[in-house]
Amino acid sequence: MIVLKKLANGFAYIEIKNSSAEAKIALQGAHIFHYARVGEEPILWLSEVSDFEVGKAIRGGVPVCWPWFGFNEDKTLPQHGFARTALWEFVGGDEVDEKTTTFTFRLTYNEKTLGMWHYKFLLELKITISDKLIMELKTTNIDERTFKISQALHTYFSVSHISDVTIKGLDNKPYLDALTWKNEVQKGDITFNQEVDRVYQEVDGEIALSDKNRTIHIKNENSSSAVIWNPWIEKCGRMSAMKPNAYESMLCIEPANAFLDARVIKPQKSHTLKATIF
Repeated sequence: MIVLKKLANGFAYIEIKNSSAEAKIALQGAHIFHYARVGEEPILWLSEVSDFEVGKAIRGGVPVCWPWFGFNEDKTLPQHGFARTALWEFVGGDEVDEKTTTFTFRLTYNEKTLGMWHYKFLLELKITISDKLIMELKTTNIDERTFKISQALHTYFSVSHISDVTIKGLDNKPYLDALTWKNEVQKGDITFNQEVDRVYQEVDGEIALSDKNRTIHIKNENSSSAVIWNPWIEKCGRMSAMKPNAYESMLCIEPANAFLDARVIKPQKSHTLKATIF
């Protein structure tokens, strides 16, 4: 079942239900803000006080950070790019079978995007809803010049409590600690007792998020970087659209092409960042 819905303020989203899972995807940002397998708790975290307003990024789910990850050199431009607050075109959905539904969304250049990023592009996001959540973010350069992108599928995972969480699969991987701007190497599994904001490189295998009652796996393709983030107490208290204790129930593991893993795309060429969550 595929249904187009609107909130009272006109904010539009698509609701999907099949025999495997259910999901909700906003047209703004092609933003998945709910995904749960049948009979299970949601895999994605969504802030209870998140904004669902035109021009404001949703706090939770999977914001699309593109065409830059983090801050641009021009600090007047939006953090994490413009794709997450842009209105995407819903190309169509396909109920492949009773267990699988696919969707495609598209964003292309316009006068506003050219004012922020001076290139012509076609950005497509294909989303598969089944017992797996699959996201394929395809960038095509339709300009006459080569351009460079950094990007992330900024995935917020719902956890029972941050103190119960362990991340496996990044042992011995180098990372940039964005809190100290020092390069470090991971030793062992990742656990949490303070703010963590890291960009891992040389990621070449599955990442496993082990919680008290379940383990979630994240597999990246055409990506060798991943971001691990939890704002902890002080930063959470300062952030918009988050309750002061929200850090306890969320954790970001973000498939990315960030920093050293940024990608150069020549004219008429494409790059697809793919993430599978299962």
